[in-house]
Amino acid sequence: MIRCRGLEKIYEGGKSGWPALRGVSFSIEPGEFVAVTGPSGCGKSTLLNILGLLDEPSGGSYELDGLDAERMSDGERSRARLHRIGFVFQAFHLLNRLSALENVCLPMMYAGETSAGMRHRAHELLARVGLKGKERKTPLELSGGERQRVAIARALANSPKLLLADEPTGNLDSASSREIMDILFDLGRGGMTVIMVTHDRELAARAGRDIRMRDGRIESLQGGEK
Repeated sequence: MIRCRGLEKIYEGGKSGWPALRGVSFSIEPGEFVAVTGPSGCGKSTLLNILGLLDEPSGGSYELDGLDAERMSDGERSRARLHRIGFVFQAFHLLNRLSALENVCLPMMYAGETSAGMRHRAHELLARVGLKGKERKTPLELSGGERQRVAIARALANSPKLLLADEPTGNLDSASSREIMDILFDLGRGGMTVIMVTHDRELAARAGRDIRMRDGRIESLQGGEK
C-alpha cells in the first residue's frame, strides 16, 4: 500500500532551512494498522501530510498503492485524495452550518454521486458509527465524540483504501476517546489500512506497528499489542 524511501522535507527559513524529515524509509502493507508516535516537532504531522498527498517531499520517493507520487499531476493527486484516502483530524473540520448527514455527503458530491445515492450511503455510515437518529443535527448540537464520529463517517464516504488519522482523540475525554478508537480498530480489523498519529502510548501499543520518530528520523519500528 505504501512505500517510502529516503523521504526528506526541508522548510525554508534561516540559512539552510529547517529539516522536518531526514531520510525516512518504511513500507506498509494493505490492511495494516500503524501508529506514528514521538515528541512534538519530530515530523509526525509532516509525514502524514506527505502520505495524504497534501504536501510534497523535498527529496526521496513515495508510492501509494503502486502510484509514484512524484509523477502525479495536481489533478491526479486531487483524485487520489478524493477516492483513495480518508482523513480524520483532531479538530474535526466539519462545516457547522451543515447537518451531520450533509457533512458526510460532501465528499460524495465532489465525486459526482447522485443525490439519492449519497444520502443513502451517508445514512448507512452514520448508523455504522453509532449516530442513527442524529443525521439532522449540526456539529454545534453534537458532543466532541459525536463530531469525531461524523468526521470518520465523512472520511469513509468514498470507500478509501487508506485512512489517515491525525491525533483523532486529542480533543476528546477518555470515554469518547475509547469509543473513537474502538471504531478505528474495528475498521482495521475489517481490512482497511489505517495510519494514526498519536501521543498516546497506550493507543499506540494496540496498533499492529508503532513507527517511533525523533528529530525527523525513524527512531524505532515496533510491533504493537492487539
